[in-house]
Amino acid sequence: MSRLIIVSNRVAPISEGGPAAGGLAVGVYDALKETGGMWFGWSGDVLASGQPQIKVEERGPVTFATIGLVRRDYDQYYRGFSNATLWPAFHYRADLVQYDRHEFGGYCRVNEWLAQQLVPLLREDDVIWVHDYHLIPFAQALRARGVKNRIGFFLHIPFPASQVLLAVPPHRALVEAMCSYDLLGFQTRPDLRAFCDYVVNEADGAVEPATGNAPQVVNAFGRTLHAGAYPIGVYPDEIAELAKAGARGKPLRTLKATLHARKLIIGVERLDYSKGLVERFRAFERLLEHIPSMHDKVSLLQIAPPTRADMHAYQDIRLQLEAESGRINGRFAELDWTPIRYIHRQYERSVLAALFRAANVGYVTPLRDGMNLVAKEYVSAQDPDDPGVLVLSRFAGAAQELQGALIVNPIDIDGMAEALARALDMPLAERQSRYQDMIAQLRENNVSVWRDNFMRDLAGSGRGAMPPDVPQADTDALPAAQ
Repeated sequence: MSRLIIVSNRVAPISEGGPAAGGLAVGVYDALKETGGMWFGWSGDVLASGQPQIKVEERGPVTFATIGLVRRDYDQYYRGFSNATLWPAFHYRADLVQYDRHEFGGYCRVNEWLAQQLVPLLREDDVIWVHDYHLIPFAQALRARGVKNRIGFFLHIPFPASQVLLAVPPHRALVEAMCSYDLLGFQTRPDLRAFCDYVVNEADGAVEPATGNAPQVVNAFGRTLHAGAYPIGVYPDEIAELAKAGARGKPLRTLKATLHARKLIIGVERLDYSKGLVERFRAFERLLEHIPSMHDKVSLLQIAPPTRADMHAYQDIRLQLEAESGRINGRFAELDWTPIRYIHRQYERSVLAALFRAANVGYVTPLRDGMNLVAKEYVSAQDPDDPGVLVLSRFAGAAQELQGALIVNPIDIDGMAEALARALDMPLAERQSRYQDMIAQLRENNVSVWRDNFMRDLAGSGRGAMPPDVPQADTDALPAAQ
C-alpha cells in the first residue's frame, strides 16, 4: 500500500490533544493519522552553526522526519521571501511587500536542499503531498533529482488576483514552479479562478472547462496538470466531544466564575495583520458606544497566540492591539468588569473547544484568509440545544460554506457592531436553525472528505513534460553539507 508523505514548512509539535488551532497543523495531522505515513519538514530549530541532521521519530502510524535550519536559511527563506514577500502579497497587502533578490535566492536554495534531504527517505510508490506557500518550488527540486512519484500541492492561504500577484517580482517563476505539480489544490473556487486567470492572461497558457466536480486541466509552461478547489474541513463530532470534556476543566470553570453570567464573545487568531484584530476591537467598542445597555453585560475574550515575533510587522500589530485594548478598557471598564480580555498565549485544542462552547458569539473577522478553521471549530463545539452565533468575515474562505453565519465586511466597523448586537440578541429558534445548517455542512465536508477528494484527484492526474531545475534568482550555490 502506498504511503502518504506530507511535506510542510513546519512539522507542528503534537500533544495528546493534537496540535493547537491552526489550519495546516490541524488539517494535515487529522488527515495523516488516519492513513499513516510520514510528515517531513522543518523542526522549528534555528542553528547558529553546524550541519542540520534529520531526526526521525515514530509516533503510532505517523513517522515524523524533522530537520533544523541554519540562521542564514531561516532569515532568507522563512523570515524573508516566505513571510515578508509572499504572505503579504497573497493576503492582498501589497503595501507591506518587501522583496530582496538574495532572499528569493535563499527561498529557492532551501527548497532544493529540503528536497535533497527527503529523497533518501522516499519509496517508489509513495504519494507526496506538499503544503503551502513556503514550498512552491519543491516539486521542481524533486523532479530535478529524478523523483517520478505523484506530487500534489495544497495552498492553505488565498491565491491573489493577477494584478496583486504581479507586485511580486518573480511571479512568473513561482507560477511556473507551481505547474511542476501533478495537482494543485486551492481552498476556494475564487482562489482557483485567480490562478487560472493568471495562467491564461499572464503566462499564455490554457485552461480547459471543468466537467462536473472534476479538477480543471491546465496547460502552461509546456506541461499539463490539474487544479481544483478543496475546502479544508474539520472533524466536527470530535471537536464537540473535546468541548464537552473541556467543560469540566479548570480554565472554563475559572472563566465562568469571573464572567458573572455576562455574555461572552470569543475570537481566537494568531497574532497577524491579516486577521483584522484591530478592526474587531474597534467594532466591539462601537457596540458599547451605540448600545449603553450592553455595558457590564458582555465581554470580549480575544486569544492571539504569538507568531513570527522577530518580524517588525508583527511587533507593530502586537503593540497596536495592546494599545487598543488598553484604550477601550480605560474608556468603558468598571471596577468589576473588563470589557476586553486580551490574551497573548496559546492553548490546547481541548481548552479552546470548551471556550468556544461557552461563548455566545464566535467572532471571526479576518481581512483575508484562505479558509479559517477557527470558524468551523467554533460551530462544531456548540451545544445543539443552545448554540452560539458565528459572526464571520466575507473574506474568509469558510464564508463560502457557512451560510448560517452572520456574514460581515471587516472594513465596515458599524456593520460589524450591528452584527454583534444581532448575534447577542438572536432568538433561540433562529440560532438553532443556523447551527443545524452549518453543522450539516461541516459533517458532509469533513477533513476526511477533503483528504480523500484531493488524493482521488491526485491519483487520476497525469504528469506532463519534465520541468527544468528550480528557478534561479541570484541564488548562491547550494552548500554540500546543507
